[in-house]
Amino acid sequence: MEAQASMNTTAGSGAASVRVEIDDVQSGALRPRPVPYEGKFVFLRVDDRHAGRALLRRLLPVTAGGLPSVDPSQDAWVAVAFTYQGLKALGVPQESLDSFPQAFREGMAARAELIGDVGESAPARWEAPFGTGDVHIALSALSSDAAQLDKELERARVAYEDTPGVQVIWQQDVHQLPTGRTTFGFRDGISHPNIEGVGLPGSNPQEAPIKAGEFILGYPDETGNLPPMPSPDVLGRNGTYAAVRKVHTNVAAWRRYLSANSSGAEEEALLAAKMVGRWPSGAPLTLAPEHDDPELAADPHRVNNFLYRENDDRGFRCPAGAHIRRVNPRDSTIIGDARMHRLVRRGTTYGPPLPEGVLEDDGADRGLVGVFLGAHLERQFEFIKAEWVNDGNFIGYPGEKDPVAGHHSGTGSVTIPERPVRRRLQNLPSFVVTRGGEYCFVPGLRALRWLAELED
Repeated sequence: MEAQASMNTTAGSGAASVRVEIDDVQSGALRPRPVPYEGKFVFLRVDDRHAGRALLRRLLPVTAGGLPSVDPSQDAWVAVAFTYQGLKALGVPQESLDSFPQAFREGMAARAELIGDVGESAPARWEAPFGTGDVHIALSALSSDAAQLDKELERARVAYEDTPGVQVIWQQDVHQLPTGRTTFGFRDGISHPNIEGVGLPGSNPQEAPIKAGEFILGYPDETGNLPPMPSPDVLGRNGTYAAVRKVHTNVAAWRRYLSANSSGAEEEALLAAKMVGRWPSGAPLTLAPEHDDPELAADPHRVNNFLYRENDDRGFRCPAGAHIRRVNPRDSTIIGDARMHRLVRRGTTYGPPLPEGVLEDDGADRGLVGVFLGAHLERQFEFIKAEWVNDGNFIGYPGEKDPVAGHHSGTGSVTIPERPVRRRLQNLPSFVVTRGGEYCFVPGLRALRWLAELED
């Protein structure tokens, strides 16, 4: 697929300008998820390093770089990523392997307790092959058009099915539900950071551009420094890291909890919005505090055009502990600097919806395959999971967790500011259960060629 952007995109001016080699960055790394979307994830195990390298040579023509096509119906992309064990299986020199950050080398399963994957979300209960060390290569494909996706997937399928010594060990189809919402009933994929030098507008016009080095290796980050980069430079430059997670959603438990803590449908809808931070349409509570506003939600220039400190610092509209405010506090008064912990978040839905009004689980597997991208695994994905999702100290609510994504096990609580007396909900169950996760490295296209051409 031909790249859609020139080799360099410039942001800023003068000596301080940033030139991002956007055509060398895999399209799957920075593009917002299309709407609507169809997609597929495929995990591969490399049993022979020569076969693995041959596969990469076959995948190179399929792997896209650059910005989206001007024609959405022709916009589909395949991305290729590697676990630490995968790079090892390809025969990457030990010196290069040792240059990767500790979190990536250890893998998500080894760091599960840190990020809150405990109890029923613990690696011992994960779906195989997550956390086993057998996941070596992760392929993802996304498109807004099913026919175009099938065309790109067929090209990738020919590559891996015609390569003895490489085995498909896991596959997951993802798709936008007919409602256009997640299994919990809320619109997703609304927010995208404003990344300096990339050429894609951020979703919030009030957000100042964030340094490219927060998301892409080889460029200065918000500290003014270059993030640590794997060696040699050709391997690290224009790459990024991805935390890939499969999460089951307990939709019936979510509905039962809302019903048990509300006096009617209207109050139930408001309580759900208070826990999420948005109404089902995607309209944010900060701009629509009393009722859903689908017209606002449908306007891309308004749906994310808000900050918290000036109009809602105390959280009477959108509680400080609401899901969207925890994972992206924007300009909220918090401990720390939110710009240091921004991520590219890409959520995709799998499984069937639970029929409307059903309050008992039907046994179907449904949920989210999330991809969280950034140049710093520890201070982006892991920090957000450990400090913002599963701890409330940074917002002044010690002991509280994200009401939607936190690990509760029936003992959770959430504070909802109200006048004259705040409301505190108790005994939250866990509404999401981790089915598995992997830390992956998403190399630039030149790095993919370098990996494909490795020699013993």
